[in-house]
Amino acid sequence: MLLEIKDGTVLQNGIPVLSHFDFWIRGNERAAIVGRNGAGKTTLLEVITGAKELEPNPKNPASGLTKARRFTIGTLRQQAVENPDITVEECILEGALSRYASLLYSKERFDFEQRYDRIFTGFGFALEDRKKRLGDFSGGEQTKIMMIRLLLMQPDVLVLDEPTNHLDLDSIEWLENYLLSYPGAVLMVSHDRFFLDRTAEVVWEVSNGRVVRYAGNYSAYREEKRKNEVKQRRAYEEQQAEIARLNALITKFKNKPRKAAFARSRQKILERMEHIGMPDPDDAVIHTGDILPERLGNKWVFECEDLTIGYDKKKPIRKLSFRLRRGQKIGVLGPNGTGKSTFLKTVAGLLPPLGGKVQIGENVDLAYYDQMTAGISSDQSVAGWFSEQFPFMKPEDVRGYLAGFLFRGEDFLKAVGSLSGGEKARLRLAAILAGKPNFLVLDEPTNNMDIPAKETLESVFRSYKGTILFVSHDRYFLDRVADALLLFEPGRTDVLYYPSDYSHYAERKRKLSENDGYMRTAEDQRLIEELRAVPKAEKGMLRTIPDADLELDWRFELNHRERAAAEQKFAAALSEMENLPVPDTEEEYEKYLETEEKLRQAAEEDRDAWTKTLLDWFDIWQDAQDRRRAE
Repeated sequence: MLLEIKDGTVLQNGIPVLSHFDFWIRGNERAAIVGRNGAGKTTLLEVITGAKELEPNPKNPASGLTKARRFTIGTLRQQAVENPDITVEECILEGALSRYASLLYSKERFDFEQRYDRIFTGFGFALEDRKKRLGDFSGGEQTKIMMIRLLLMQPDVLVLDEPTNHLDLDSIEWLENYLLSYPGAVLMVSHDRFFLDRTAEVVWEVSNGRVVRYAGNYSAYREEKRKNEVKQRRAYEEQQAEIARLNALITKFKNKPRKAAFARSRQKILERMEHIGMPDPDDAVIHTGDILPERLGNKWVFECEDLTIGYDKKKPIRKLSFRLRRGQKIGVLGPNGTGKSTFLKTVAGLLPPLGGKVQIGENVDLAYYDQMTAGISSDQSVAGWFSEQFPFMKPEDVRGYLAGFLFRGEDFLKAVGSLSGGEKARLRLAAILAGKPNFLVLDEPTNNMDIPAKETLESVFRSYKGTILFVSHDRYFLDRVADALLLFEPGRTDVLYYPSDYSHYAERKRKLSENDGYMRTAEDQRLIEELRAVPKAEKGMLRTIPDADLELDWRFELNHRERAAAEQKFAAALSEMENLPVPDTEEEYEKYLETEEKLRQAAEEDRDAWTKTLLDWFDIWQDAQDRRRAE
């Protein structure tokens, strides 16, 4: 155990911030600290790094903080460098020499140089950048340099505060892979949930003065927490019912001489009962019911052929051919400056195309969102502004609807103009969805939002039954919402289509990178050829491939799995009905009829679900026939 806190308490101005908590760091464990802003994450880090002390606890001599004899800790904080006039080389070597006193005079120097080169270039720097002054780099680049310095020092405990800030996607992925093999322990505070999923194996949640440990990555923590909340709520409700029953018995019999002893015994049971608290409400609102558009719209929501986008015909940004099918949720992925926002504005009709054909389907109701449209400025209250947009909605319905977007209590009385960027974004998106469009075009919808707000929107967009085309740099959000990707890669004017979610794409990309130059499977080679092939008919232009064999194979495969699972579930429901025990008594017969009716309804629902998968298969087959006839 490198560090352990037992029964720790921390006060701020005499008020407990963290109370009677336990915490520990093991040898090479990668742990994440999560919690809402102000919950005490920074306080916990200050205790770990020695910047803040625990309160003495004379009642418990075993309480306090203990460290291993050999213990070094290094912390990355978001702050400017102290001396901008020194070179990168001087800054890095200064940190390394503080860790390795004999570095200049030992063979360890050679190993250090290799790690130095690998880490430095892994963060996107050129080797010659070492000679530059720190002051010549931007704030984000300076943070990257300080992270490189910290990684080269290799402390026993590496503390990273928002390490993915200022990093591009390639640098983040490089850091993720590096941390997986880091020889010491890693402690992370981050809002990048995909990063935490890839790197963390333990999650410590700081909430309401408590620190609770969960095994697994971020997704595992969220799932376990939800399960625990359901169990605690059920136990709380059952206990409240039992308390009400006991109180009713006590009230009924306490004044009756023959039953007074019985009433007193029930009172003692109540007094000895260990009360179960109501679970803390989840910060996020998880929508599970379908969110339906006002009308269905055309099967093909958007189509373009040889669409050229940009602001200058002499300097087009991209050229693509693409069809968007009703119900698809397509994430647009790529670095800044590659034309993603330009493409969305062209789809939304805010920018004229520089060339090619564009068509929006019949009965398609398009709603567009970006950071500019979210910049609401109004002196009206939140409830008043929303009611003005939807005057036929009752006040109680307005409040109930907005509660689904995390507006509660005093939030309704706040002036719209005083809201934070994330709050304005939530309000604007709530208004857009209340209009029930069937096609959403969204540019960075979760910018400036905290994790609960992002999780709320993820559940909204997953429940939404319309079509979504959206840009996002949040990989977790992309993975949860998008069922396919458009890839805007730098250095090329075409666009690639990937017919699966982000996790599948990232894993395939990693495998192809690892196997580059070696034997590949036939499936891998086919994917590479599909993604990189340039049709002869269009020099330099790649037609995106939602109608190509790759997508059809993928859709047929998904449908095959869904059909098999649905058929199996329906068969199990029929089997359960057939094997229902025959009743022997009249009382059992009544229960038999009740159970049989429930099983019959469940079997009908399973049958309908199976039928839907069969109809979906026919739709896919029809699409394949249409494409072949068109060819």
